[in-house]
Amino acid sequence: MRSVTYSMAISLDGYIVGPDGGFDWTVPDEKVFRFSIEENREVGVYLLGRRLYEAMLYWETADQDPSLDDAKLEWAALWKPLPKVVFSTTLSTVQGAARLASGSLAEEIERLRAEPGESDIAIGGATLAAEAAALDLIDEYRARVYPVLVGGGTPFFPQHERQVDLEPVETRRLSSRVVYLRYRVLR
Repeated sequence: MRSVTYSMAISLDGYIVGPDGGFDWTVPDEKVFRFSIEENREVGVYLLGRRLYEAMLYWETADQDPSLDDAKLEWAALWKPLPKVVFSTTLSTVQGAARLASGSLAEEIERLRAEPGESDIAIGGATLAAEAAALDLIDEYRARVYPVLVGGGTPFFPQHERQVDLEPVETRRLSSRVVYLRYRVLR
């Protein structure tokens, strides 16, 4: 069965964006960016909320930017054809390999898990991930931890007032600044 993964860059105090909405501290160096490319190779479909979908629209045409280096062109080549499911109550259309969700998050994940293959179902965005976590649909949490304390903002981990037991799967230093933590949900 396909795993549902939630992977983001986070501050050491657990936020994906700071109190001002900024996340400039997450700009990846070459090693972290290369790791993100390799992680994305394992993804078969990406589930996004509207805000993340709109933020990622740049990558739909990034391959036309002559200033991009080889790694960013490689990322764009992976991202553009990747099937995406967008959860939004305000969008009526989406672009490229994306489609609007036709059912609830639980229904979409159930349908995607039933499809053949072993590639991951990745969830992007804290709001959508919080909903998936509340429904106990996330199989793995993957965090690229940056050495910064932002003091508040949007938390990586959903606040749903229940204990979730995790098993460490992998810990890796990605660069001189960033540590990768991967945990599987124990059921």
